[in-house]
Parts: sequence; C-alpha cells; structure tokens
Amino acid sequence: MINKLSAWFDERTGWCTAWGRFLEYSIPGGPRWRYTWGAMLAFTFFLEAVTGLLLWAAYSPGTQTAWESTFFIQHELTLGWLIRGVHHYAAHTLMVLLGLHFLQLIVYRVYLQPREVNFWVGLAMLQVVMLIFLTGFLLPWDQYGYHGSVARNKILGTAPFVGQPALTVAQGGKIMGNQTLTRFFALHAGLLPAIAIGLLVVYSRLVFRHGLAVGEKTRSEPAVRYWPDQALRDGLACLGVLAIVVGLTAWVGAPLWGPANNVDSFGAARPEWEFLFLFRFLKMEFIQKHGVEVGAVYIPTLIAGVIVLMPFIGRSRAGHIFNLSFLGVLLAGMGYLSFIAVKEDAADLEYQAAYHEAEREGHRAVELASALGIPGGGAMELVQHDPLFMGPKLFARRCANCHRLDGKNGLGADVWKVTFNPDHSKNFAVDPATAADLGGFGSREWMLKVLTDYDATFEPLKNATHNGKNVGERFLTGDMASWCKDNAEVLKQPANAASVKALVEFLAAQSGRKDLQPYDAALVAAGREVFASATLASGSLSSACIDCHGMHVAGEETALSENSGAGAPTLTGYGGRKWLIDFLKQPGHADFYGDNNAMPSFEQSMSPQEIELLVDWMLGDYYRPEASPSKAE
Repeated sequence: MINKLSAWFDERTGWCTAWGRFLEYSIPGGPRWRYTWGAMLAFTFFLEAVTGLLLWAAYSPGTQTAWESTFFIQHELTLGWLIRGVHHYAAHTLMVLLGLHFLQLIVYRVYLQPREVNFWVGLAMLQVVMLIFLTGFLLPWDQYGYHGSVARNKILGTAPFVGQPALTVAQGGKIMGNQTLTRFFALHAGLLPAIAIGLLVVYSRLVFRHGLAVGEKTRSEPAVRYWPDQALRDGLACLGVLAIVVGLTAWVGAPLWGPANNVDSFGAARPEWEFLFLFRFLKMEFIQKHGVEVGAVYIPTLIAGVIVLMPFIGRSRAGHIFNLSFLGVLLAGMGYLSFIAVKEDAADLEYQAAYHEAEREGHRAVELASALGIPGGGAMELVQHDPLFMGPKLFARRCANCHRLDGKNGLGADVWKVTFNPDHSKNFAVDPATAADLGGFGSREWMLKVLTDYDATFEPLKNATHNGKNVGERFLTGDMASWCKDNAEVLKQPANAASVKALVEFLAAQSGRKDLQPYDAALVAAGREVFASATLASGSLSSACIDCHGMHVAGEETALSENSGAGAPTLTGYGGRKWLIDFLKQPGHADFYGDNNAMPSFEQSMSPQEIELLVDWMLGDYYRPEASPSKAE
C-alpha cells in the first residue's frame, strides 16, 4: 500500500526519485566530518525559520507593542522562552557556522574553477544572514537593541552619497520609531529570508553540479554513497548544534532588557560579540581622525573587494598563500580588537556601572510587568511610574553630585572623577561627597546619629564649595553643630539612653512613614516632653528643640512651637513624604534653611512626578515582591 502511494506521488512530483538520488549521491573518498558543514548550516537555518514563524504568531511590531509582546513570549507564552531562546542562539550559531564554512572554503581552495560562483553565492549568503541578524537585534525594542541600532544606523548614514537617503528609508524617517520597527520586521522576517532561501537553493544546485571539492589523494579512493555513513555524521552534527542551542537557552536564556527609552543615554550600548571588533576598530585614533566612514565604509569595502577576488588571486600557489595570509591577518586583527574591546570594558567603571544598571532596569521591568500587568500606555508607562525604577536614576542624576547613598551614587556605583590618558584610556578617582550621605535618611538610626555624632554625619560638607568659597563650613560650625557638641556628653550617658530613644521615637512618629511603623506610643509621649522641655532622665540639654525648630505635632490642634524663618528646619513631619517633597522644591524656604540654605531648589529642574518618585524611592514606598528587602535599594 505504501509502495503504491509512493509510486503514485513520485509519478506526479518526482520527489521520491530525487530523494533516492540524494541518498545514493557518491562521496569521493567516503564520509568525512568536514563534509557536515552544509547539513549543519541547513539545519540551523531550518531552526531559525521554524522558531521565527512561531515567534511571528505572537510578536507585534510597534513602539508600544514590541517589548510587550516579546515579554509575553518570554514570560507568559507556554514554551515561549524555549522558542525565543532557540531562535536567539541559533542566529548566533548560524553566524559562526557560516564564518567557519567560509574559512573552510578558502583554506581548501574551494573557490577555484569551476566553483567561483559557489564562492560568491556563499559570500552573498553570509552578508544576507548578517543583515537578518542585525535587523532582528532591534525587534524586542529593548534598551540594548534600540541603542545598538541607533549606533549602527548612524554608521550607515556616514556612507557617501547614499548614506543619509538609505538611513531615512531604513528608519522610515529621521528618527527611529514605529516605521523603523515595521520595516526592520519586514526585512527580518520577509524579504531577507526569502533572498537567503533563494541563495541557498542556488548554492545547493551548484554544489550538486560540481560535486564535492576533494584533493587528488581523496579522489583516488573509492567513492561511498551518502546513505548511511555520511547521513549519520550529518545527523550527529545537527544534534550537536541542537544540543548547544538548547543548552544555551536553558543555561543563559535569551536576554530581554528594559523597554527602549530614547530620552536617556545608554552607556552599556554595545554590538553583539560578533561585531565587537568593528566597534573597537571605529574607536581607533586613525579612524577618529579621518572619519567614521573610513572605518565603516571604505576599509570594509576594500577588504570585501579582496575577498571577492580571491578565486582569481588563489589560482597560483603564491596567490593562495596570499589569500591565507590575508585571511590570517584579518582574523587575527578581528580577534585582537575584540579582545581589546572586552578588556577595556572590563576596566571601564562607567561602562560596568551602566551595564549593571541596565540589568537592574530590565529585571525590574519584567518584575513589574509580571506582577502588575502592562497598562494601556505600554511598558514605558509602567516603569516611568515606578519609584524603584526611576528613583535611583533620578538620585544619580540630580543628587549624587553632592550627596551619596550608602557611599554610592544611588545606582550602586561610586561617583568618579574621570580623566583621560593620551591613548584615550580612562583614569578613575573617587569623587568625594560634598553633602551628607542620605543612606537611611529619616530613620531612627539617622536621627540618633545626627544627635550623637553630628560632625561625622555632615563631615562631607567640608568639601562643599561655591565660586571657590566653602559653603558647608557654616553647617559644621553653626548652631546645631554647637548644640550637638555642647550636649554630646549628656546625650551619650547611659542613664539618658531611654530619653534619647524617646526623643528619636517622637521625631520618627511625626514623619508618618510606613517603613518606620509601628511607633511606641509611650516612647512618643516621653519624647514629646524631651523635645519641648530639654529634660532628660539625668540632667538636661542646653536648650530645647522647640527653641529653634518649629513643630506641629501630628493630631494636635495647636503648634508646639513656631520658629519658621529661624534658619533651622521645621521638624513637623520631619523625614516624611510631604516634608521631603516640600524641602526638595524649596530648601531655602523659611520653613527649612532660609538664608542658610546652600542646596539648589528642584522645583523648576524636576517635575512634580519626578520629585515624588525620588522621595517614594528614598522612603522605600514602592511595589516589591513578598520577602524582598524593605529598604531602598
């Protein structure tokens, strides 16, 4: 029955006969492992095509849908992580296999007559696959893909005569957006694969026409049909490829960074590792001096021209040696530049900080989208309203010039003073703070430290200068500093520990902060008395807090003290959300430091939403999964 069906089908299509001829194909000298490249390439391309079609079913190109649909594929769709991971790593594998196969063609001189066209078609396939690879890099519309594509598009724009028009057509306008995504998607999933398939068909046809290129010694050995020995080798090689791709997917996974943000700079932008050499090449002093187009267009075109001519150059033994030498130098240069790029990035503290920040943002975006869902405005709306996503960035941008947070810039990195060496390498020196470290600001520990160790808390102020004059000294020698110095001994007496604790508890209770609750009511009441009377369990303070600071106790109708304009900040709600927001807007207001203020106002330089996000982050008031730490990270 099966034979009859096969005969019926073969009579009408001829496919069974063609398949039989393929299996009977004679291999000079018998099966070899080095003959498996073609099978591995075809198999990897097949993986790309199948997983690409599956991804296509769930992907949606658009600035408000690309990251979101990629997130859905990666984290919500059943086996989506596997499909995307296989697609991602199969693309890298295809690039490597094509490169090695191309190298094999040159080393074994498989470009000599009559296989020149085979060589050129293979070269064209390599270019098309590179374009498929590069256009796919943008499609997740995440930070890494977006900013990497921006850099590549700028390079494209440097091409003489056609650069800018080609860039405009590719992007669909002057800047990258929806049109860019839809055009790149059409190229990546439609036009370029169709061209690659066409080239693959032509290449296969040429291989069958001319047969395998083998040496005289191999040609003298008996030929062996393809089935089963070479087929077994091909099958095992393809399984090896599959194992590597699936292994990388399970071990590392396909990356998804935070959603693309075209407003902020992205210091971690780098090309994929296959193109790191070009990235470093374009940074060379020679290229910088003569223009990027020299390194991105003229020199690559010259190299490509030599490679295209290799079938003619390699006809003689000397020409073949030249080809091998040229290829060796080229590969050595690419390897060296890639190594230098990795080495420099490893030593570049700014890049390392930017990379880790990008990782943090990507993790947070996924965490929020998984827990809260993605709103109608897209993932950017989600993360831009998240204090933990935005707060560290705002602190680093607006506050870290003077303050530190636990010694860092809010993003977990030191604040550096960067200088450049003659070879453009960087020197990093930690830039000292000029204002107090705000780690734990407003907490009980912070208040206790201010009371008992004022000098250490505000020591960075000694570095604060403006127009060459020290502006922090007045805080280190001012009324509060003198008060702390005068009362240091009595505040640190063990007999007064309970009184000091009560005072701190009273101040903490005024903030109303969620992260400081619950408050000890008895301690709060006792602390109120210390605040107003300066009386401790053993002795008394030189003056009461109400003598300088304004205070309207929460829940009471009348103010405990009114000292607005005295140059000492009012402590009503001290360290709480409203107090911090008002303080950031106008630190020089009479309720805060008045004429003593040395801190810039952020009312004009930051939006109300940015100030609230910064404050909420500092207070630890943001979404966190259960069992995560409660303090600002």
